[in-house]
Order: sequence, then C-alpha cells, then structure tokens
Amino acid sequence: MTAMAPLGRRAAVEFTGTASLVAVVVGSGIQAAKLSSDVGVQLQANSLATVFGLGALILLLGPVSGAHFNPAVTLAAWWTGRRGGQGPGLREVAAYVPAQTVGAIVGAMLANAMFAEPLVTWSTHDRRAPQLWLGEVVATAGLILMIFGLARVGRAHFAPVAVASFIGAAYWFTSSTSFANPAVTIGRAFTNTFAGIAPASVLPFIGAQLVGLAAGVALVAVLFGRPTPAVEDAVVPHAGHRPAQVAR
Repeated sequence: MTAMAPLGRRAAVEFTGTASLVAVVVGSGIQAAKLSSDVGVQLQANSLATVFGLGALILLLGPVSGAHFNPAVTLAAWWTGRRGGQGPGLREVAAYVPAQTVGAIVGAMLANAMFAEPLVTWSTHDRRAPQLWLGEVVATAGLILMIFGLARVGRAHFAPVAVASFIGAAYWFTSSTSFANPAVTIGRAFTNTFAGIAPASVLPFIGAQLVGLAAGVALVAVLFGRPTPAVEDAVVPHAGHRPAQVAR
C-alpha cells in the first residue's frame, strides 16, 4: 500500500473532488434545462451525469484522500474509526469539512460561469417540506450504509460503481432527489438553476442529513458488527494506514 499523502494534499483533493462533483450536478442541470422543457428528461440527464461523474471522481481521487466529498462521510469515518485508530482524526475532520464546503461553493460558481450565468445567484427553489426531509434522512442513511457496509464485508473496491449507482437510484426513489451531503447542499444554494436549493431550505436539509448520518452508522453496526482489522484498498482513509470509502 502506498504511503499516506500529506494532510494538505488530501484536503486539496477533497476541495477539488467536491468542487468537480458540484460542477457536474449543477452544470448538467443547467444543460438539461436548456435542452428540454420536460422535467422528467431534465432529471434523467442530471442523474446520469452525476452517476458517471461521481464514479469517475471516486476512482481517480479515492486512493489519495478517500474521496469523501461529503462532511457526512467524513464524520461517519471519524466516528466509526475513533476507537481503533483506523479512521480520520479530528485534525483530518477539521481540514476536510471546510475544504469540502468551500469546494462545493466554488463548483457551483464554476458551473454558473460555464453557462454564462451570474457567478452567484441565490436559488429560489424552495425545498421545505417534511416529506423532503424524510427523503434526505433515507438518502443519507443509505449512502452511509452502502459505503461502510462495503468496507465491512471486504468489498470496498466496488465503491466507485456501487456508491454512484446508489446515488443515481436515490435521485428517483427519494422525494428530495437525494442531496445526502451537507457541503453540496450549501453549494447548490449559490445557483438559481435546476439543481438549486433556496437558502432558507438549506439548514433543514442539513439537519435531516445529520439524522440520516446517525441512522446509517447505527445500521452499519447492527447489520455488520465491528470492523475487521484488515480492510482492502478503495475509498475513505483513516488514520494513516487504512483506506476505505466516499460520496455525493
């Protein structure tokens, strides 16, 4: 296994990966809205682009930072690995989460710029409703279960395909279209386009995602028990000797 990259490099990878992911999500939404007036077609195009973009980013960047791209994944990795010293420490959490959040904002601005939109336009897409919050709980819990469940059964190398596939499916089976990511939620408030979310809807979405995070971690413990000492290489590092996981 290769030596762990310096924390600064890993944080830069988390910034770049999250920015790229949000650029894919927002940019494909803008493009879809320009090419079709059918909302179903727009969502199909947006979800497909996200699946392919997320899978490619995990595959490329996972070996360096773990390809979290998501504060919920970073916090889950810290919580589940804190006793055995196999997850990221608080130092990594303090570096990753701001990098992911700023990256998401930059990614939204980049997508706006690519389509000649103002760099920042606050979204007016209101997403405040109990059923949408429940959708975010389900989407985030499922994402955490997918990522950490794969690691527990020694199949973390399937993460690029499995995690991207889950997110693509969750676009359609959750009422919220599966944001499942606090940083991405914040970033998407900066664009008044198809993928946007009104600033007033952001905090309730993040609250629901944190509930989903707790539910997902609990499900991993109930379904798979304690982690095994040996974990194979893939997505989501750790304290210095173990990669494993990812997200949207």
